[in-house]
Amino acid sequence: MLAILISIALASLDTAIANTALPAIATSLHTTPAASVWIINAYQLSAVATILAFASFGGTVGHRKVYLFGLVLFTLSSALCAMSTTLTQLTLARVLQGVGASAIMSVNGALIFSLFPPEKLGKGMGLNALVVGMSFAAGPTVASLILSVADWPWLFGINIPIGLVALAMAIPSLPHTPPNGQRFAWATALLSMLTFGSLIYALGEGAQFADALPIGLALLVCVTAGSVMIRREIGHPAPLFPSDLLKRPMFTLSALTAICSFATQGLAFVSLPFFFETVLGRDPVQTGYLMTPWSVVVALIAPFAGRLSDRYPPGLLGGIGLAVLSLGMLSLAMLPADPSALEIGVRMVICGLGFGFFQSPNQKALMTSAPRERSSGASGTIATARLLGQSTGAALVALSFGLSSHAGPVLALYIGAGFAAVACLASFSRLAARNLG
Repeated sequence: MLAILISIALASLDTAIANTALPAIATSLHTTPAASVWIINAYQLSAVATILAFASFGGTVGHRKVYLFGLVLFTLSSALCAMSTTLTQLTLARVLQGVGASAIMSVNGALIFSLFPPEKLGKGMGLNALVVGMSFAAGPTVASLILSVADWPWLFGINIPIGLVALAMAIPSLPHTPPNGQRFAWATALLSMLTFGSLIYALGEGAQFADALPIGLALLVCVTAGSVMIRREIGHPAPLFPSDLLKRPMFTLSALTAICSFATQGLAFVSLPFFFETVLGRDPVQTGYLMTPWSVVVALIAPFAGRLSDRYPPGLLGGIGLAVLSLGMLSLAMLPADPSALEIGVRMVICGLGFGFFQSPNQKALMTSAPRERSSGASGTIATARLLGQSTGAALVALSFGLSSHAGPVLALYIGAGFAAVACLASFSRLAARNLG
C-alpha cells in the first residue's frame, strides 16, 4: 500500500506544482496566459485519452505491470519536461507525462480495492484521498520554495528522485492481481483514444477561440469514434468503455458528481494563481502559500470522511460537502478589492472542507456500485471522471481569460461555483437512486 500511495503522491504533487507555477512558466517562455494553459491541457488530454485503455489493459495483463510502466514513463518524461526550452517542447513532454500518469491512475483504485475488504474500503479510499490532499497541499509550497531559489525546470526535476524511490519500493511490494481472462481489444482502445483525445482537443481549442473548422472536425471524430466504440462492445462481458456500469443509477450519478466537482477543482487551481498574482498583486511565493490551505484541509478531512462513508450514504456526505464547496467558491469570487491573507485563507479552508468531504465517499460509491470482477472498469472510470472534469475546468479557465484578461479569473471562480452546485444536486440524487439498484 505504501508504494501505491507514494506513486499517487508523485502524480498529484506534479499537478499541483504545475498549476501553481503556470504564471511563472508563461512569463519565462514568453507566452500568453491563455496559451500557457496548454501546459495543463496537454497533460490532461493524453491522460484522458489513454486512461480507459490502460484500465482495460490492466485487467488483461494484471494491474501491477501497467502501474510499473506508468511509473517509469512518468519519471523519464519529467526529465524531458525539465530540459524543455520552448512551449512546444514542454507541451510534448507533458503529453508523455500524462500517459505515464494515466497508467498509474487507471489501476490505482483496482489495486486498493484488492487490498481492502468491502467493509474497510472507505478507510482505503480515505488514505488515498489523504495522500492526494497532502501532495496537493505540498505542491504550492514546494513550487514557491523552488521558484524562490531556482528556475521553473527544477519544478519537474524534483519528480526524478521521488520517482526512483517509488519504483524501488513498488517493484517488490505491489500486489499481483490475476488477469481477467479477456483478450485486450486493441481496435476498441484506439477508438477510445480518438474519442476522448478529440473531445479534450475540441474543448481546448474552443476555449482559445480557434477556427470553427478544426473544432468541428474534432467533435465529428469524437462522436463517430465514440459511436463505433460503443457498438463494437455491445454484449461484451467487460467492455473497455464501462457502458454496463453506466446502466447502474448509483454508478452513473457518482461519475457525474465526480466530473462536475473536479471541473470545479480544475477551474479553481488553474485560475487562482493568476487571480492572486494579476488581480491581487501577490508574488509567486505568496501565491504558493495562499494555495496551500485548500489542500491541507482536504488531506485532514479525507480520512475522516472515508470512515464516515462506511456508516453513512456517500450521496449525503458528498451533497453536504459540495454545497460547502459551492459557497466557498462564491466567497472567493466575491473577495474585497484588497483582501488580507487571513480573508483569503478562510475561504480556501471552506473550499477544502467541502471538497474533502466529497472525495473519498464518492470514490467508494463508484467502486462498490460495480461488481468486483469489474474493478478495472470502475477504477478507470474514477480516473477518467477526475481528468475529464479537470480538463473541462482548465479549458473554461482559458475561455474566461479569452473573454476578459483582467476579470477572467473571477469569472472562472463563478463558473466553478456553478459546477459545484450541479455536483451537489447529482450527489443528493443518489439517495433516491439507492432504491433503484
